[in-house]
Amino acid sequence: MTGVPASAAGGPSGTRRATANAAPGTVPGTAAGRTAAREARSTTPGPPGGGPGAGGRSGRGQGGEQLPGGEVSAGVFDGAVDAVDGAKPPRGGKIAAAAVNQASVWNIANLLTMLRLLLVPAFVALMLADGGYDPAWRSLAWAAFAVAMITDLFDGHLARTYNLVTDFGKIADPIADKAIMGTALICLSALGDLPWWVTGVILGREIGITLLRFLVIRYGVIPASRGGKLKTLTQGVAVGMYVLALTGWLATLRWWVMAAAVVLTVVTGLDYVKQAIVLRRRGIAERKAALEETEA
Repeated sequence: MTGVPASAAGGPSGTRRATANAAPGTVPGTAAGRTAAREARSTTPGPPGGGPGAGGRSGRGQGGEQLPGGEVSAGVFDGAVDAVDGAKPPRGGKIAAAAVNQASVWNIANLLTMLRLLLVPAFVALMLADGGYDPAWRSLAWAAFAVAMITDLFDGHLARTYNLVTDFGKIADPIADKAIMGTALICLSALGDLPWWVTGVILGREIGITLLRFLVIRYGVIPASRGGKLKTLTQGVAVGMYVLALTGWLATLRWWVMAAAVVLTVVTGLDYVKQAIVLRRRGIAERKAALEETEA
C-alpha cells in the first residue's frame, strides 16, 4: 500500500473534483462529460514550481505514480476514462444495429413490386376477356398494364433514395419487369395483333441479357445505359398502344413506335454484349496481374 488517498483513487471526493468544473448540462460518464472532465483537469494548477504534477498533460508522472502533495498523477484518471471510452458495447448491440440497418421486406418499394406481380394475372384475365377483342375490356387491360409500368419507374428510385434495398427486391423487381412485358407480348401475338417474331426478338433479348449479367457478375456489374432506359420506355408505349383497340392513323403510329422499340432492343442488346466482353477481359487481366504479383 502506498497510502494513496481516496480522492486520488477515484473516491467520491476525487469524482466531485473531476466533475465540478464540467459544463452545465453534461452528465458524468457520457462522452461530453468525460471531455469536460479532461479539460477541467488539464487546466487545474499544480504545485508551485511547475514540477511534476503541475498543470497541463505534459507534466504528469508516468504510470500514475504518486506526486508531491499526496496527489496521484493524471495517468490514473486518464486510464480510467480511456478504459470507459474503449469499453465494449452491450451484448447484442451489433445485432440490434444490424437489425435497424436492414430494411424491412414490407417497405413501399417492395410493395409496389408485389403489386406489379399481382397485376400480371389480372392483365391476362382482362386482356382475354370476351374473346380478347372487346374495346372495353382492352381498355381495362391497358389500365392494368399502365399501372404496372408506372410502378416500375418508382419502386427502384424509392429503394435507392430511402435505403430500402433488400434481397427480395433485387430478385423480384427484374422478374416483375419481364413478367408484365412478356405476358403482354405473348397475349398480343396469341390474338394475332403482333407478329410472333417481334415477341421473340424482344423476349429473347431480355432473357439473354439477364443471363449475361449473371455470367459476368464475378467480374463486375453491367450498368443500365441511357439507351436501355429509352428502350424500356419505348417498349412500354408501343405495347400499351397495341393493347388498346386503336384504328386509323393511331394504328399506323403504333406500328412505327413498335418498330423503333425493336430497333432499340437489338442495338442496346448488342451494346450490353460488348460491355460484357470488355468487362470479362478486364477482370481476367486484373486477376492475372494480381496472381503474378503474388508469385513474385
